Amino acid sequence: MKKISWIIWLLVTVAILGFFGYELLFKEQKPNFLPGAVTHGHFQIEMACDTCHIDPFGGEEVLQDACINCHGEELEKSLDSHPRKKFTDPRNADLLEILDARYCASCHLEHQDAMISDMGVSLPSDYCYHCHEEIGDERESHKDLPYDSCQSAGCHNYHDNRALYEDFLAKHLHEPNILPAMKTHDDFYESNLEKLAKVTGFDAQPLSLSDADNSDESKELMDGWLHSSHAESGVNCSQCHGSGEDYVEIPSHENCQSCHGFEVETFLKGKHGMRLAAGLSAMSPDDSKLAMHKSGSLEEHKELSCNSCHMAHEFETEFAAVDACVSCHNDEHSNNFENSKHFSLKDESGANKVTCATCHMPKVEVNDKGIKGFKVNHNQNDTLRPNEKMIRPVCLDCHGLQFSLNALADERLVESNFVGMPDKHIESLDWVEKRNSTKRDSVY
Repeated sequence: MKKISWIIWLLVTVAILGFFGYELLFKEQKPNFLPGAVTHGHFQIEMACDTCHIDPFGGEEVLQDACINCHGEELEKSLDSHPRKKFTDPRNADLLEILDARYCASCHLEHQDAMISDMGVSLPSDYCYHCHEEIGDERESHKDLPYDSCQSAGCHNYHDNRALYEDFLAKHLHEPNILPAMKTHDDFYESNLEKLAKVTGFDAQPLSLSDADNSDESKELMDGWLHSSHAESGVNCSQCHGSGEDYVEIPSHENCQSCHGFEVETFLKGKHGMRLAAGLSAMSPDDSKLAMHKSGSLEEHKELSCNSCHMAHEFETEFAAVDACVSCHNDEHSNNFENSKHFSLKDESGANKVTCATCHMPKVEVNDKGIKGFKVNHNQNDTLRPNEKMIRPVCLDCHGLQFSLNALADERLVESNFVGMPDKHIESLDWVEKRNSTKRDSVY
């Protein structure tokens, strides 16, 4: 009997050790060992603990440094309306005892399931109240607003108010829903190929099939390369695949980076590439918390890399800008794109004027090797949440500010991919107009 007990104890011990050993060593997701759920933004890199916990014995300052390492550039670009220096003023010491706004983790504390908001970030609902409890007395327009409606009303973002501050609202009063002309930008490489060739010394002459330095591939692959922008601009097989001992069958983002540095840099900052940036395996649709077609409808979409969207040789931008997106994303907004007004807008060649990438990966101005132009920002986080971040770089290229604010605040309209008119009405511009009228009346 004693021997049987020992055997049972040994088997149970081995089973427990085996389970925990598998979880720790082989299983990439470890929810059993996390102190709580992580937010949507960090979900992809929850296994790379040292991305945030850069020193296991560090305190608030070390954790703050980790936040700034990833988000500092974004805060700087957004002209952060609540920078840390604002709260180092001794006059705010009493406020900091309630909510220490010097530290990101005071509001965005990870592993706190109950604090994760609908937007996917951890956030206490009353964070505005501690500093602005008198706002109802100070501004008549704010008198009856609930304390937790500052952001949900479409008026304020804590960090990024580039499209919501009063002077900007006043500048864009009375704009039509649709502006007279759509703002577009030329492709950087097509418009600057000759300049780039002079700066880099690269011979940008079109290549023929006989020029290919790896012509052993199938006719289908070679034809794809032959009609690609790479062959047209003089990029041979070995410049992506390497040669000899350095040959790689499937080039990674690191191979692409030698020519497309800005695109890869921004890709690694976004949700599509953040796992690679953290030293983890590539993201797959199965890893996402959003609604996805499992593993993607295309074989190459099982793991997300440059080739997942731009294909292996064709590099068809129209495919990358629409079909690649909807082959993975399975939410209502994405599935309704083909029924939207945006999708129906075509240029003279019949190609889409507005694509998924137009809004979620817009072109931004860059200076590459002294050449100014526009490149695609592959960090979709820049225009994702809160969606008011899209207003200046995207919406105002075609629409008036009031229409943009109303449309983005209307969840029904967003889900339908903007089929119809918004039912919401954000009163921010009305208040600005009323205040301007009051100022004019006081003058006269």
